[in-house]
Amino acid sequence: QVQLVESGGGLVQPGGSLSLSCAGRNRDLSGYGVAWFRQAPGKEREGLLCIGGGGVFRNYADSVKGRATIFRDRTKNMVYLQMNNLKADDTGVYYCAAELGWTACASGSGRILEYHHWGQGTQVTVSS
Repeated sequence: QVQLVESGGGLVQPGGSLSLSCAGRNRDLSGYGVAWFRQAPGKEREGLLCIGGGGVFRNYADSVKGRATIFRDRTKNMVYLQMNNLKADDTGVYYCAAELGWTACASGSGRILEYHHWGQGTQVTVSS
């Protein structure tokens, strides 16, 4: 089991930005596709974007397209999510998820079942 730990959540003003981190504690994440998901209050968990091999990434959700970026730091075994122009609808618990290989990111559609390894999540609240 890959241990993933998210950090960086908190309260953010509308229009502000966030930077979340996902740390791989017991596996080298360089061989894994890693995705960020979000679960808003009362809603299903949705995939936002993922990063595969060679830094190639995909956007799953139109709601964050153009506002969100995902990237890796292989030296730190971390994957980051940066998002700007935050709105109240961005409120939720943000999860990182990992799956061995590149298929989940390259060919998947951002469904929960495509990823087998999950972090505990970090809460982001967008409010003034």
